[in-house]
Amino acid sequence: MRSLPQKVRNPRTAGQRSQRSKFTLALNLLKPLTAFLRIGWKLYTHKQSAINAAMSYTLANAISGTYPDYQIDASKVLVSRGMLTPAEVTAEQESGGTNQSFITFKWADNSGTGSAKATDLALIAAIARGSTEMVITEIAQTPRTVEECSISIPEQWQGNEYDVYFGWISEDGKEVSNSIYLGLITA
Repeated sequence: MRSLPQKVRNPRTAGQRSQRSKFTLALNLLKPLTAFLRIGWKLYTHKQSAINAAMSYTLANAISGTYPDYQIDASKVLVSRGMLTPAEVTAEQESGGTNQSFITFKWADNSGTGSAKATDLALIAAIARGSTEMVITEIAQTPRTVEECSISIPEQWQGNEYDVYFGWISEDGKEVSNSIYLGLITA
């Protein structure tokens, strides 16, 4: 048998409103990334889901400001988390001709350094500022040894600013790296 829930005397205290505001902000960022976070945060799912692990991290580390003016600090968000050795990566917008826009990623192959392997694959996320729908995620079939890959921006989404993240996943999918924030790119 279950007991009836207890009545809350003041369900809208300042602390509750503040926490709910932070939670809503983090949820709006992470919800469109749910499938990606299941991969990027799978090593931190002990007694909680990947989305909950990412939510907990985001609430504790990536929200700044004071109530009611909270904002996400994009440089502190992690879309993947793990111990796989990262690489120095750069990202830039490139045009491929009429109505074609890409974000191109370049890195130096650091296979053999730490846990980095030549077969590790790129994990990419581009999140449009101010939109919960314009999110591009990809597990590129591009290994470290190739040193470059690109994602295409759909024509209807071009001209927007994207917070861009990059990480690695091992070929067998058992290891991931912490994501790296590569900045805000207009594509």
